[in-house]
Amino acid sequence: MDDARALTVLACVVGYLAMCIGVGVWALRRTTSTRDFFMAGRDLGIFVTGLAVFSSTMSGFGFVGGPGLVYRMGMSSSWMTLTSVLGFCVTFYLLGKRLRMIAELRDTISLPDAVAARYGSELTRLLTAVAILLGVLGYLGTQILAMATVLRDVLASVSFIPEISIVACVAIACAVLVFYCVTGGILASVYTDLVQGAIMIVAALFVFAATLSAVDGGLAGIAGTLMADDPEAISPWGTLGMMGALSWFFLFAIGGSGQPHVITKLMMNRRIDDARRILPVSAGGYLLCSLLWVSIGLAVRALVLQGAQPELASPDEAAPRFLQLYASPVLAGVVFAALFAAIMSTADSFLNLGAAAVVHDIPRALRGRSLRRELLSARVATVVIAVGSALFALYSRQDLVALLGAFGWGTFAAALVPTVTIGFNWKRATATAANVAIVTSLAVNFGIEIFDVAVPWGMDGGAIALLLSLTLFFGISLASRPPVIDPDIDAVMDL
Repeated sequence: MDDARALTVLACVVGYLAMCIGVGVWALRRTTSTRDFFMAGRDLGIFVTGLAVFSSTMSGFGFVGGPGLVYRMGMSSSWMTLTSVLGFCVTFYLLGKRLRMIAELRDTISLPDAVAARYGSELTRLLTAVAILLGVLGYLGTQILAMATVLRDVLASVSFIPEISIVACVAIACAVLVFYCVTGGILASVYTDLVQGAIMIVAALFVFAATLSAVDGGLAGIAGTLMADDPEAISPWGTLGMMGALSWFFLFAIGGSGQPHVITKLMMNRRIDDARRILPVSAGGYLLCSLLWVSIGLAVRALVLQGAQPELASPDEAAPRFLQLYASPVLAGVVFAALFAAIMSTADSFLNLGAAAVVHDIPRALRGRSLRRELLSARVATVVIAVGSALFALYSRQDLVALLGAFGWGTFAAALVPTVTIGFNWKRATATAANVAIVTSLAVNFGIEIFDVAVPWGMDGGAIALLLSLTLFFGISLASRPPVIDPDIDAVMDL
């Protein structure tokens, strides 16, 4: 990449970082309580909430890992991204109004607060918070590492900037992230998501057009080239196979309603009946951004097969390589900024969730009250979690795609879909069933990951854990005595 092109990209990224700092300073004046810090004061409009929901779902996995998965497996990962739109519909239909009404009735500031109100159990609150915290540490660490990787690639392309180590880039990325999260909490994140979501939608449309013009023959040329090399890659199941693709369909269509960084935003909108208007914004934005996920992976694979590009050292290089060589400098700069934005916004959401678990949910479950000076404690916890996750990213296994795609999503889905999605819609669900489902899902997910268990037929381990936790949840609930639900929660569930 020549210096003029590299400087354009760098200017876009620096401009975005400056915007983040400005949003943090602005949000600092509006963040005066833990309700503001964790729930944005429950005063967000339709477009802000809608874009924040889809932006945090897409994240760094969608912009970095997504094209890499398509490059490696063909159309297999379309069962992740395209079916996630169905997941939005499930989430909003089952949780959109109920979570917001419970937040209003009980003045909740976190998802475990709402869970405790539903089940009347502090143990269920504790286990939900622990599940969220465990998922946050892995997810957040890889997000910070992804931020640092993108920053290092951008800086390395400018000839007069000396080489910067990955450790230094982690420190820079972590410092910016911590600044605007500590100052503004979730309020800073959602308004950054507003800008980021708009950038992602526009960039995805232009990148899709660029992929069609980069390959000889356009879409037909891409399909013909891939078909000639490996017909399975362009088939509906891709190279992963039918069972693996269907396990992704199950995990991402149903599991989307168990992602805490997504469903907590349903508790933040200004009016309860806004959910029906937020859904089209979130689902439509995500669907348009899926064009970037699929098109870059297919185009770069076709370019390699046609001899226009050498084989990639890593599938995750697909998006950066295409942007550097085939997109216009301004478009490349905007998309690199969007890459950075997607990673940062999701990382900020996880910092907020982790801080809530540490200073509010776990102490309240164990001793009946939050830590003293809760807002200050939340800001301190944010710094500690960010530093700890950065160290995790640097000194543990650095497998971005696996953690973000299968393990991270599956961990949250298997623990929270039964407890939250089903439990908030089915009065027969019991606290014991929720507790067993959470513990079992964590044991299965971490067991598969730690002991490297081979799951047959290419199926995703998170899908296995979700299926098992759902089975136990329904079975234990039906075998138990019907629970007593508080009258106000019971009325909400009747709606």
